Amino acid sequence: MKHSVILLSLVVLIWVFLNGSVYCQGPAVVKIGAIFTFNSVIGRAAKVAMETAVSDVNADRSILNGTKLELISEDANCSAFLGSVGAFQVLEEGVVAIIGPQSSAIAHMISEIANGLQVPLVSFAATDPTLSASQFPFFIRSTQSDSYQMAAVAELVDFYEWKEVIAIFLDDDYGRSGIAYLDDELEKRQLKISYKLPLPIQFDPGNITDMLNNSKLLGPRIYVVHVGPDPRLRIFSIAQQLEMITTDYVWLATDWLSTTLDSFSPMNKTSLRILQGVVGLRQHIPKSSKKRAFVSRWRKLLLEGLASSELNSYGFQAYDTVWTVANSIDKFVKEHGNITFSFNDKLQKIISTEMQMSTLKVFNNGSLLHKILLETNFTGLSGQVQFSQDRNIVSGGYDVINIDQMAIHTVGYWSNSSGFSVLPQENPQRDQKNYSRLNQKLNNVTWPGGKTERPRGWVIADDGKPLKIGVPFRASFVEFATKAHNSSDMQGYCIDVFKEALKLVPYYVPYKLEPFGEGHSNPSYDGIVQMVGNGVYDAAVGDIAIVTNRTRIVDFSQPYATTGLVIVAPIHNSKSSAWVFLKPFTVEMWCVTAASFVMIAVVIWILEHRVNDDFRGPPKRQLVTMFLFSFSTLFKTNQENTESSLGKMVMVVWLFLLMVITASYTASLTSILTVQQLSSPITGIDSLIASNWPIGYQVGSFAYSYLADNLYIARSRLIELGSPEEYGEALRKGPKGGGVGAIIDELPYVDLFLSKQTEFGTIGQPFTKSGWGFAFKRDSPLAVDISTAILKLSESGELQKIHEKWFCKMGCPGERRQNSEPNQLHMISFWGLYLLCGVFTIGALLLFLLKMVRQFVRYKRQEKKSAPPSPISSKPHCSQVISSFFDFIDEKEEAIKKMFTQSDNPPGPVG
Repeated sequence: MKHSVILLSLVVLIWVFLNGSVYCQGPAVVKIGAIFTFNSVIGRAAKVAMETAVSDVNADRSILNGTKLELISEDANCSAFLGSVGAFQVLEEGVVAIIGPQSSAIAHMISEIANGLQVPLVSFAATDPTLSASQFPFFIRSTQSDSYQMAAVAELVDFYEWKEVIAIFLDDDYGRSGIAYLDDELEKRQLKISYKLPLPIQFDPGNITDMLNNSKLLGPRIYVVHVGPDPRLRIFSIAQQLEMITTDYVWLATDWLSTTLDSFSPMNKTSLRILQGVVGLRQHIPKSSKKRAFVSRWRKLLLEGLASSELNSYGFQAYDTVWTVANSIDKFVKEHGNITFSFNDKLQKIISTEMQMSTLKVFNNGSLLHKILLETNFTGLSGQVQFSQDRNIVSGGYDVINIDQMAIHTVGYWSNSSGFSVLPQENPQRDQKNYSRLNQKLNNVTWPGGKTERPRGWVIADDGKPLKIGVPFRASFVEFATKAHNSSDMQGYCIDVFKEALKLVPYYVPYKLEPFGEGHSNPSYDGIVQMVGNGVYDAAVGDIAIVTNRTRIVDFSQPYATTGLVIVAPIHNSKSSAWVFLKPFTVEMWCVTAASFVMIAVVIWILEHRVNDDFRGPPKRQLVTMFLFSFSTLFKTNQENTESSLGKMVMVVWLFLLMVITASYTASLTSILTVQQLSSPITGIDSLIASNWPIGYQVGSFAYSYLADNLYIARSRLIELGSPEEYGEALRKGPKGGGVGAIIDELPYVDLFLSKQTEFGTIGQPFTKSGWGFAFKRDSPLAVDISTAILKLSESGELQKIHEKWFCKMGCPGERRQNSEPNQLHMISFWGLYLLCGVFTIGALLLFLLKMVRQFVRYKRQEKKSAPPSPISSKPHCSQVISSFFDFIDEKEEAIKKMFTQSDNPPGPVG
């Protein structure tokens, strides 16, 4: 029994030792797959880079502990079908991971296969952002997602203050998804893609030519090109032939262009001449000793004929991807032991069919390896290799490159954390935006045509397709806009304003004015605005009121004329009145003015009574003198002169006040004597609405909808009038004779109408505020430039000159328009003057009283000293003191001074 126990223990010990040895050794060979297009710009560099990386891994004894890494590559040949076949072929070999593919479309297909067999798929070139979705949990991206790249492109467009772009892209998953993300990024910045121009996957020169020719008819000149690497640079070659790489054009390319150019040999750099002024992005690869050493090795491979392409950013990332997979496998083997596969029950059921699925196995440890891959963190040739939560490599940013004089220049860098800068941020704060637009900076860019000034980025039109501008063909008030007699030309005040503004726009704008309407009646202004909104017209020029419902469908320029709705009614000359001289002042103003005369009279009498004989004498004479002096200042006939300093100061302020009041009274009275008074009982819009009288309005004006929809006036009360003659006839008939009680129209029309009429006038002020402007299609850049030009015309006085040219031949209408009520002078306009006068007057009076109190005290002391001593002492009553004080004030100043002099100098003893 004892020997049996010893023998059993020995067997168990040997079994544990053998299994432990196997675990420590690991598998002899680990296979990884690679699927990509061998003969492509990316594939030629990636193939050599991955083979070099596998060789370096196998040569490094610190990784995989002697296990050989074997790379099994299959050519996808730019086909999703062949790529899928290649995926099955490498999976049959028992690979633990697949590197690639480079195509986003193929990646979508292979990701489904990888999910089913739980094999991690690590792509160094598939940039479609939608691959990061949870639909593809086994997909890992070791290159930058286009979501970052499109953010960089949108920032570039915003940096140069462009608003619209044209997108050229491949019509596949890669192209569509990239442009969709660009659209989102531009929208965040209130920018947009105006036109999307898809290209077939296998496009030819004819497709490009047709597309570019059609795009020349569009307004934007900013092109964003998002296609696959193209060694022949066909888009730019044809664009140059069509003279589209010239001044005013801007070409922005995603990193496909830099990948293509970096792959060129130095001998092929001559093709850069067709890229003059193009701006592109390149994935940023930080400078390092590892990178320099690898570039040196690549040179040797080229000389030895082992590499057929220059190195590009995807080559670096392909190399790092192999090391990422190798490091993860090494960690997995050390932690979990052997790699195992098992058959899928569902696949076994397909054995009896024609498809050979029986050899496909599920990677049992795929999820563990996938988790280890996502924990990768090391520094490779392309920089820091680390994955984010969405299984994308953390963005290292982009270089901004500019092709000029057959050379590639780096003009700056972009990162998601700091935006644009002239120096790279080698350690950016990952995915944390902490910058503002003010901090952004790039070096100077040379644009197509060799200019360094920022291109405008759009054109309005060309001579082949001028702007189509609608102009109202008016039948009345033709001074504003109408068709010239016996000519197709449009003329009028509004047309002249537009033409003068167009001269100040800093570029050539071909245009064609087209009449809107038949000319027999005024057209609908809402209709012409709607046609601009619908794209029938590019713009509308005329007397177009800027109102809310119109601003919803078009963009308006800065108003070039101020307007508003006013009421026109019959008027007649006012009857003369015997009391018209009282009208310039309000009752309050008359009362304050009269009180001021009384106050001045009293104060001047107090100040002058002691020093001026003209203000002394019997009480009746003093009272008459006091008021005659005050009122005579109005006519400058006063015979008395002021002698005291305080009196003179008060008179200076009073006379200044009197001068202003007199001049204002004269002007107001003159206006009242010439003003016309309304005979209509209508005093404003409220009384007009309450009257239930018919109201006239101009054909085509927005007044009809405003009165009906905003003021809720019954439509049956609104009478359509088509000309100034109809205005006059309807007003003369009146509401009882089949006419109207009043007309509501815009101020410029009313001014023009009243300039030829004397029996009508306006009631009150405009009850709406508006303006006339030119209408443009939504987001039209010309609207901004025309607005700027209108402001310049206004500031220079040119706008007023155009107005005078058309409307001031017999005097400007606005100057002849009569007010409905005389302008009375109100106290609020003069309270400052009255306050000033009051302060000076009261101040002078207080100084006089202080002086009197001081003299009175001195007088009392001297009187007490000179009086004989009395045995009976009694204090005087208050009434006695006040009476004595007034008696003292009534004394002449000369007598008081003489008394003080005698007291100070008593006569000496007679000797």
